[in-house]
Amino acid sequence: MNVKEIKELVELVSRRGLAGLEIERAGFRLRIEGAPVHRGTPAFARAVADPVAAEAPALPPAGPMPVVAPHVPPGPAGSGEREGFHVITAPIVGTFYRAANPDAEPFVKVGDVVEKGKTLCIVEAMKLMNEIESDVSGTVVSIFPQNAQPVEFGEKLFAIQPR
Repeated sequence: MNVKEIKELVELVSRRGLAGLEIERAGFRLRIEGAPVHRGTPAFARAVADPVAAEAPALPPAGPMPVVAPHVPPGPAGSGEREGFHVITAPIVGTFYRAANPDAEPFVKVGDVVEKGKTLCIVEAMKLMNEIESDVSGTVVSIFPQNAQPVEFGEKLFAIQPR
């Protein structure tokens, strides 16, 4: 399995709102975990890919996906300056968390005013919790990933309207 195929599977899990996906081929085992299933949301059936099939089967969405953040007009990848927004990206590959623990309030919400150095989120990588801080002062206008979603290096995390 190559990197392109793995990225396609991650996108499938994210796009379809799956709880997870596990595939095993020729001794290679891959497990992708999606956003946690919330109470009131129907449980997803486990999707197990056929090891002989060339592509993972497309599953219909289980229900409407929750809206996480308002839309930010599209611009060049990795920048937001054209629209006047400062985009903060993931400095490492890991899992995005909006709060210090599941019962805590998120570090920031859309509409919050933040100062330079304010902790915005945590990206967990190899069991290390890395606090991601704002490098500008301003207002949070968008939060791109969902809580507990895997993020890649350079992926957009926040859009901030600088002061």
